[in-house]
Amino acid sequence: MSTDLFSLKGKQALVTGGGRGVGVMCAAALLDFGAEVAITSRRAKEETEFAALAERGPCHFIQTDLAATHGVAEVYEALRTRLGTLDILVNNAGVTWGAPLEEYPAEAWEKVLKLDVAVPFRMVQTLLPLLEAAGKHRAPSRVVNIGSVDGHAVGVFDNFAYAAGKAGLHQVTKVLAQRLGSRHITVNAIAPGPVMTKMTAALLEENGAAVVDANPLGRLVESSDIAGALIYLTSAAGAYVTGAVLPVDGGFSLGSWSSLRLT
Repeated sequence: MSTDLFSLKGKQALVTGGGRGVGVMCAAALLDFGAEVAITSRRAKEETEFAALAERGPCHFIQTDLAATHGVAEVYEALRTRLGTLDILVNNAGVTWGAPLEEYPAEAWEKVLKLDVAVPFRMVQTLLPLLEAAGKHRAPSRVVNIGSVDGHAVGVFDNFAYAAGKAGLHQVTKVLAQRLGSRHITVNAIAPGPVMTKMTAALLEENGAAVVDANPLGRLVESSDIAGALIYLTSAAGAYVTGAVLPVDGGFSLGSWSSLRLT
């Protein structure tokens, strides 16, 4: 067996929303295993963790709003110019919206479903020529969508549009995997449990102890957990895996997520 089973040397990758949170974890992992990585962010370069990523390896920055009409097309043009082909696409950019059931606003659905479901689909659709140019029969290009335990297990947080969006993303993952396998592209998803980021900080600071106590493995998701799943799915080790939604949640999806009780 080759010792390069998990190597990404010579691979070119894109991580959307790669300037903070889980996106930084994904970009760092890809860089550490040898890939050349581009990240997108709505924020200016100085407002992200790009500088720290660039210290790990070759990293490119694309500032754009993927939810805007021009956003996805801008990414395609930037990648076509800088990289030419694309081996790995990580659809990480997303948003959540929490509010009590009686107060949940209509605008939450449009905003969340657009960025969490429609944009990942459009990224695959638009970047398809670059992914096809890199994919080979036994070395396919990879798409990895960042889903959530909320996409397949009922939790207790009032994030209705987010849960529906992640469930939709999981299903889009499977549909695209079926459509793109013959074009030498695999499509999978990682479904993490709660991970401490700026997006989840308020909820976890208030309820973190209860979340940890309810988790079968007794902790939150860590960056190494995200990295391990991502490198498996994007390296030679995962070349024959497609249409999978990989839970990285410490067992929450076994039922304890819905049994969580908040104070």
